[in-house]
This record gives sequence, structure tokens and C-alpha cells, in this order.
Amino acid sequence: MKKYFVLFILLLLSISKIFADDITIAISAPNTTVKGAQIQLQYVLRGGEGQSIDVPEPINGFEVLFGPTESRMFSSSYVNGKTKTDSNVTYTYVLQAKEEGTFTLPAATVKVNGRNYKSNTAQIKVLPPDKNAEPAQPGQRVQATTSSSTSGNVSANDAFVRAIFSKTRVKEQEAVTVTFRFYTVLNIRDVGKIQFPEFEGFMTEDFELPANRQMALEHYNGRNYYTVDVKKILLFPQRSGKMTIPSGTMEIVFEVASGKKVQTFFGPQEVMTEAKKVLKTSPVTVDVSALPIQGKPANFSGGVGDFSFKPSISAEKMKANDAVTIKLDITGTGNLKLIKNPEIKFPKDFETYDATVKNDFRLTENGLSGTKTIEYMFIPRYPGKFTIPPIEFSYFDTRSGAYKTATSPAYTLNVDKDPNAGQNVSTSYSSQRELEVEQDIRYVKTGNYSFTNPQSFIIASAGYILWYLIPFVLFIVFSIIYRKQIKANADIALMRTKKANKVATKRLKQAKQYLQAQKQDNFYEEILRAVWGYLSDKLTIPVADLNRENIENELRKYGVGDELISQFMNVLDTGEFARYAPSGSGHAMDDLYNDTVDAIGKMESTIKKIK
Repeated sequence: MKKYFVLFILLLLSISKIFADDITIAISAPNTTVKGAQIQLQYVLRGGEGQSIDVPEPINGFEVLFGPTESRMFSSSYVNGKTKTDSNVTYTYVLQAKEEGTFTLPAATVKVNGRNYKSNTAQIKVLPPDKNAEPAQPGQRVQATTSSSTSGNVSANDAFVRAIFSKTRVKEQEAVTVTFRFYTVLNIRDVGKIQFPEFEGFMTEDFELPANRQMALEHYNGRNYYTVDVKKILLFPQRSGKMTIPSGTMEIVFEVASGKKVQTFFGPQEVMTEAKKVLKTSPVTVDVSALPIQGKPANFSGGVGDFSFKPSISAEKMKANDAVTIKLDITGTGNLKLIKNPEIKFPKDFETYDATVKNDFRLTENGLSGTKTIEYMFIPRYPGKFTIPPIEFSYFDTRSGAYKTATSPAYTLNVDKDPNAGQNVSTSYSSQRELEVEQDIRYVKTGNYSFTNPQSFIIASAGYILWYLIPFVLFIVFSIIYRKQIKANADIALMRTKKANKVATKRLKQAKQYLQAQKQDNFYEEILRAVWGYLSDKLTIPVADLNRENIENELRKYGVGDELISQFMNVLDTGEFARYAPSGSGHAMDDLYNDTVDAIGKMESTIKKIK
């Protein structure tokens, strides 16, 4: 009997704990307000009836004008034959902001069934008052400022949109954050077309903004505005130079005063009407400086940011034909997505496979933050002692403004004999290896043979003369060609223009392989490298100095028509905008490849004179 009594007590305690865990209390208050304005501070208790509430006073930065008042709400629902009842108790205080600054609203303590429950705290920012703003009444939204707009005109100071850049002087591949923020003191009736500028020369990553984000107060240029972030983008400049971001536009329908008043029970009231306004951002120029050439490592990975390098190997002692993995973790913040895989020099007796890359990062103000994991799998096919040289990872550190190189230790592998080697276990690699090393084995020749008369006299025969004549002629021809080649090589600009098509063709072949493999990122990168490199070599202009204006001017000097110039510009624009875009299709990639090949082909047949 005593045993059952103890179980009953434990059951009651567990049930009480379950119900206790359903009781919560949370704070509810605005994020911003204005000095002198009144706000409501609420503590919402869910799942129980509070016996008393305790809020520490005084509340820093505020004066308690009234409270607490209690309001209760009950609801019930009937689901699957069961009735569920919920109850909320809201404790409301009316506060008035006394000082400017950022303050912490305190946590409240509520006693329910003899047990204390504590709420969270909240941060609130008190902005300076606007001289034209009217004091807000309890329960009303704080007025941002007084409007001067009418039905015929929406003042530029009452509503506008800004493109806010985190910085405008950066290094190549260094992250820049741009936020498109909308400011208004007017009520919004409707939102029309929104068009963001094109970020030519940048790789872009969009921040995911909450779908239900609310407008917040912000003090800007002496006035208080309601603001909301419309779009937030992370930019990575792909080349150096001064790059201008053009204007973006927002089409908004506002509620403004019509200038007419009507008589109501409460007195004369302003008649409101609609006014449509197209808001534009101001163009912004970003000054991108090239990465320094001095001190640049030969194996530079293209990484720009703040990174750490952690290499590891799955085993250093194994049997032949066992798979081994080297894992490289690159952790930090920067252009993680664009970092090239470090090169590993494997012994020639190892069978190697393509690296697998796993990206685990998130967007931050300073770039992509997280870890890029690169795994190399290889198989030693023969027993012995092998050494893998140190693996180097070089990047440009934005904090110190210098290149840094992280190095792994050298790995010494002890490979034992495969116990299955005597059971005729073979692979395609081992078969190829046997044919390569066993050069003393020759196959028996079969088929028909030809015989010659040993008494025949070779001297003074036609074959004998040709043996001397042909090398002499070839020597003269090669000498002439060699002298011309030396003379041509002395003209560096001419050599660049001659090799431009060959280099571009090589890159286009690589782009074709990426196209067939549907590797969008690599495809667009190789297309842009081919076009920028071709134009740089053909026009003898460094890549860092190339831009749309000087490309068009130089092409016209060589007699290139507007149609071909437009085709080159379209290829560059399409490649820049489609790069890293998840919406790119295989058909679009085919069209871009064909347009690029066609433009370079037309260029080769059009230019008659190279400067």
C-alpha cells in the first residue's frame, strides 16, 4: 500500500510540473519611441491566473504615469472530442520617456499558485524629439514628424529611399553590405513597382529579410521617420577601379492632405487623398583597390577576409588499396564561396579522386561566415613509405592588410602490403600501372615482312642524297622562321593581340566543359575571364583598367561596328548578372556561350589594324 501511495505522489508532482511548464510571462513594448512620448509597457501572462505582479521601479529613462491595469482574455476550442481552454492576463503600464538613449525595460515577476515566474527584458531606444511632432497620446502611435506634402506634391523630405553602404573604399573581393531603407512620415496606401540597381562587376548574395517586418522609428537629419529595410545585399567586387552603383526606384502611393476640410461632430477635419510618388536612390561610387602584388604568394587561393586553416588526415598507417581522406577546414568570414581548393601533391603511386566541397556558412555584415570543408580521397596502390608535402593555404587578411599563408604538417604514410594481393585482386589502375613500369616486355610481332637485297649499293642513290638534302633545307627554313619569331616576340603588344584569340579559345573550351556538366558558377566565371582577357589582350589595356567606356572607344578606333560592340557589352552584362544566380537555366547558358563565340569570331574577322 505504501508503494502505491508513493507512486501517486510522484504522479501528482509530475502533473503539476507539466502544467507549471505551460505558464509563461513575456514583455511587450515598442522598440523605439521619442523623448516626451507616452508608450504602453505590457506583461502578458499565459496559462495561469496571477496573484500579484512585481515590476522594479524606477524604470530607468521613463516615468510611470499609470498602472498596472489588468485585462483578461479566455478562449476555448474543441478538437478531436477534447475541449482546450486558454487564458491570458495582460498587465499594462503607461510610461513617458524622459531621456534620450537606449534603455532596458525590466523583467516582471508574477506569482501563480504560490510559484514565482519571471519575464524577459527588452531594449528600447528613445530618439530626440522632432520640433514639429505632436505629443503622442496613450495607446496611439508616436508621430514621426509633421508632413508638408499635399495632393499635388509629395515633399522629398517626407518620403525617400536610401542606399546605405557599409563602406565605399574596399579591396578587391572584400565584402560590402548595402541596405535599401525606406523613410516616410506619411501613411502608405499602396506599393507599386520596385526596381533595384544592377551591380555590374560585383558578386551578390541577398540577405533573407523577415516577411512580416514592421516599420521602426529612426532619427535622421533632425527628423523622426518610420523606416523599413526593403532589401539588403552582400557585395563582393570582382575587379578594381571606381564602380558606380546606379539609382534604384520605388513606386509608392501615399495618403496626403487634399487641402480641403469638412465639418464633423468633432470639428473641422482634413480630407485625405492619394498621391503617387517615384522615389529614387542616389548613385553611389565604390572605390575598389586591387590586391597588392608585392608579397602575393604564388599559390594565392583568392580568399579575402579573416580565416583559419585546419587540416586533418583519416589515417597515416594503412594497407595498400585502403581509401584515405585528407580534410581541409577553412573557417572564418570573407569570400568563402570564391576560395579555390588548395593543391595537394600526391605521390604518383596514389590513385586520386576529385575533391568534394561542403559549404556551411551564413550571410553577415562582413561577408560569408562559416566553414568551407574540402575533402580529398586517395588510395595507395603499393606498399611502402610515402610522404605528402605540406599543404599551403594563402589568403589576403583584411585585418592586417597583408597576405598570410597557413601550412599543414607533412604527412608520412606507412602503407603495408594488401593481404588480398595474392588472390588475383586487381584494379584498372594497377593494370595500367603494370603496363607503364614493365617496359622490358615486348609483344611478338605478327603479319607480313619486307626484305632488302644486302648487295644493293646505297651511296649515290636518290635516298642517300635526300638524307643530306632534306635536313639542309629544313635547317634553312627553321632558321628563317626562328629569326621572324624572335623579331615578333620583341613586340610584346603585338604578341598579346596575336595570342588573344588562342587564350580565349582555351578558356571557352573550359567553359564548354562546365556548361555540359551544368556547373553554373564555374561556367559564368570562365566566360567572363575569356571575354575580359580577350579584350585586354586585343586592346592592350590591363584588365584592372577596363571599363565599358574605354572598351567602346577603343573598339571604334579599330573599326568595330556598333552592333558588335553592343554584342560584347551584352555578353559582359549577361555574364555578370547571371553569375551565381540560382535561377539560371541551361538554355540561357547555351545562348551566352554561343553569343561569346560569335562575338570573338566577328572581332577576329573585323579588326584590320592592331595598334
